[in-house]
Amino acid sequence: MATFNKILLTGINGQVGHALYPKLQSLGEVVALDRSQLDLSKPDHIRDVVRQTKPDLIINPAAYTAVDKAESEPELAYAINGTAPGILAEEAAKLNALLVHYSTDYVFDGTKTTPYTELDETNPLSVYGASKLAGEKAIQEVGANHLIFRTSWVYGAYGKNFMRTILRLAAERDSLNIVADQFGAPTSTESIADATITALHAWDGTQRGVYHLVNTGETSWHGFALEIIRQYGEIAQKKNLAKLKSTVENVVGITTAEYPTPAHRPANSKMSTEKFMSTFKTELAPWELALRSTVTHLATFSVENH
Repeated sequence: MATFNKILLTGINGQVGHALYPKLQSLGEVVALDRSQLDLSKPDHIRDVVRQTKPDLIINPAAYTAVDKAESEPELAYAINGTAPGILAEEAAKLNALLVHYSTDYVFDGTKTTPYTELDETNPLSVYGASKLAGEKAIQEVGANHLIFRTSWVYGAYGKNFMRTILRLAAERDSLNIVADQFGAPTSTESIADATITALHAWDGTQRGVYHLVNTGETSWHGFALEIIRQYGEIAQKKNLAKLKSTVENVVGITTAEYPTPAHRPANSKMSTEKFMSTFKTELAPWELALRSTVTHLATFSVENH
């Protein structure tokens, strides 16, 4: 079992960083930094912080994640998503540290009909996807010990995400229109954090590389929204909580063309997790089960506070 003396965690205020922080405590001393303490858009600042911290494990969930805004801010997206991971890898190499970095399904164009594997060709459709791919390549070119986890459709009880948005809108509106022709695997931050800890426990220096880390199964954004509302409705009834205005019958599936966005999304974001599960000898939960855990946690509070 791998042990680490000091762990540097970026993006503590992000949804993945927030989920990782308490779970990392069992592995070593955690130095968790937010954007004001570690600005990934400033290379010199990154180097200074890493050299002062001297970690033997760097975990980097921090990213520029405003997918549509990235189309008009490519320089900032590339600085944070493309350049910064390479600098973290360079500093990790000098310290003989392990770098864990998170990437995205957006590195693919979504034209494949079956789940993507780690060996499939990348072809991002957006600035966001291209900047994240640049970060992957920068890490690989340095050659430091690294684990790159590509995930998709990330949500959790904390932060801004699709699940929390759907619950808020469903509490406010009688009906919702949700894209039904994009497919992928909703993945909870708790699942990402748990799987990361499993991989770190197993780390022996031989498993470096890229892995797909998502909950198993697949659905559309429309299917995801239906399940969020259905599960919340069940829990709300048991706990005598306020009902949502939108019911599953009033969640309408629409096409991507009917909901245009500045950034193009891959129509197929499905990713095979066979490599991750076989390498680290673990199972990843079905997306519906992971969602139930998160919705149950959130349902102890009123939807209006989400």
